[in-house]
Amino acid sequence: MYRNAPLTEFAMAIYCSVILHKFWSRRIDWSNMSNSTVEGNAWCRRYRPTTTAAARLVCLPHAGGSAPFFLPVAAALSPGVDVVAIQYPGRQDRRAEPPISDMAVLADRIHAVLRNQPELPLTLFGHSLGALVGFEVARRLEAEGRGPVRLFVSGRRGPATHRDEKVHLLDDANIMAELRRMNGTASSVLGDDEMMRAVLPALRADYKIAETYSCAPDVTVNCPISVLTGRDDPKTTVEEAETWARRAPASRR
Repeated sequence: MYRNAPLTEFAMAIYCSVILHKFWSRRIDWSNMSNSTVEGNAWCRRYRPTTTAAARLVCLPHAGGSAPFFLPVAAALSPGVDVVAIQYPGRQDRRAEPPISDMAVLADRIHAVLRNQPELPLTLFGHSLGALVGFEVARRLEAEGRGPVRLFVSGRRGPATHRDEKVHLLDDANIMAELRRMNGTASSVLGDDEMMRAVLPALRADYKIAETYSCAPDVTVNCPISVLTGRDDPKTTVEEAETWARRAPASRR
């Protein structure tokens, strides 16, 4: 089971930002690429490209997260699986773009990119915020007859489960205090003002998506949903995670 989601999420998000900081100033020449290719390269990161894959796994990050979080997944599954890690705007090499704070806009953009990918059996994996994004992307893919084989959701309660969380409305100092409360061992990183200034806008936008997202109780997907959670996750109880079963009648957990 997945354990200690808040600490793992934030520590990994900051770690990825730190190790990739030196690459942020690089500029890529997109002049010889079509608009659809440019858009796809911005969103889709393949850390282990393969031409022999029999299936595709699209990985969707958590709040404050980024595509490199899934680099170990790519290393483990390539070349048999085409692992595509989604890079949201507003972070790392996409830091010049404004982060997206609306679920419908984010899911629409990801769907538009995925529908232009070469045809392969598709599985979606979303962690925390990415679980909700994956659910919305699955709905869009199914609406056009290209639904995923399965949706994996990790470390996130079902869409109908509501908690009155408003972290995205806090000022920077109080967001930092909230992160320290949840992630005491990351205090040294949280004290790096320059790094936090780079991370906070995207983190706030991601929290806004997660905290303001709503979905009608009768909305479902046709693909099975596999749910991963932890007994000690303070953000998702086992009972809250089990509510995902209502969203996919075909699920086997």
